[in-house]
Amino acid sequence: MSVRVTTLDNGLRVVTDSMPHVETVALGVWVAAGARHEPAVRNGIAHLLEHMAFKGTKRRTARGIAEEIENVGGSINAFTGRELTAYHAAVLKEDLPLAVDLIADILLESTFVEEELQRERGVVLQEIGQANDTPDDVIFDRFQAIAFPAHSLGRPVLGTEQTVNAIARGDLFDWLRAGYVAERMVLSAAGAVEHERFVDLAARAFGRLPRATADTVLTAPQFGGGDHRDLDDLEQAHLVIGGEAFGYLDPDHHALAVFSTLFGGGMSSRLFQRIREDRGLVYSIYSFTAAYRDTGLFGVYAGTAGESLPELVPMVCEEFCKVAEDVSEAEIARARAQLKAGTLMALESSHSRCEQAARQLLIHNRIIPYTETVARIEAVDEAAVRRVARRLLASTPGICALGPVTRLENYDAIVSRLRTTGAVAQK
Repeated sequence: MSVRVTTLDNGLRVVTDSMPHVETVALGVWVAAGARHEPAVRNGIAHLLEHMAFKGTKRRTARGIAEEIENVGGSINAFTGRELTAYHAAVLKEDLPLAVDLIADILLESTFVEEELQRERGVVLQEIGQANDTPDDVIFDRFQAIAFPAHSLGRPVLGTEQTVNAIARGDLFDWLRAGYVAERMVLSAAGAVEHERFVDLAARAFGRLPRATADTVLTAPQFGGGDHRDLDDLEQAHLVIGGEAFGYLDPDHHALAVFSTLFGGGMSSRLFQRIREDRGLVYSIYSFTAAYRDTGLFGVYAGTAGESLPELVPMVCEEFCKVAEDVSEAEIARARAQLKAGTLMALESSHSRCEQAARQLLIHNRIIPYTETVARIEAVDEAAVRRVARRLLASTPGICALGPVTRLENYDAIVSRLRTTGAVAQK
């Protein structure tokens, strides 16, 4: 592999993935500080800080940041997740020093001017409002909330109107000092990049980044499950049925990906073929997974007419029963092929390779060769898929519904179907 890693004196890990056939570089900083790390009263601070990082530094105005990167035809952006926040850019190879300097500047020298904070707070509140007006966003936040009640993983990444309004300028500085420390950050680049030169740029730009003053202790989540329904006058009913899955470090992580792919991951999947193609009950149906360090989620999303719910839900439970009982090698081979293709296609994207290297260092503390990932996918067999199905069925179900959902059968009836499924699968 072309990946190299160097740890600076302050503990910051610097990783490069050289792609000599390209003329550009994708780079960024990934920080192990996301919504999961927030106290309840500061829910949304990780996301608000991500916004504020672009609103001016000691050397640059907000407009100056945008103009400098776009003057050279580059781009810069950021995103906040539940366990990390990332600031990333893409530039021509000769503009790498500018991109490194810009990212370092917004992370180390942001001023968080009060006027800008008030303005950007309004932007975030509009973003929250937009999300609340989007049912297929709302349904996933509701599912996350019942999955992890009273835990930070169950709170929305954007925060709420109340918590975002309560975040003060000093809170942003406190969050920055506590979470944006060298050992919890990775500076990554992929594309037309030379490792030694990038390390030199990193040392000059990030060498004064402080070390952590204390270890980060994450509270283990307890899965809740249960039932949440919002009756609303919408054209379509939105439904999520799911349960607890497992995290990145679990031995069944790749087997879960294969299971989800064959069950509801594409047009050839069981859910799509039986429920959409054969019965026409939905416009959209798919299964999904979410993996965290120590836990995860698995679920099925469906968007359907309210009158279709009485037929749809039993069919979803029935298909779960079937895949837990009997899965063909042809299905598994097709799912493995989809996952392998996705893994290998990502190697053609400098941004994907840049992000993958950073995430692997933060999660696994090592770079995982793509050959190892492919081998783990190829090792998934029928026994592994059925084991995953049994593990999922053992979880307490979580059910969220939004829209015209009066015809959705009660929670106990759905749980009974899944419990029957689990009993059959165990035989």
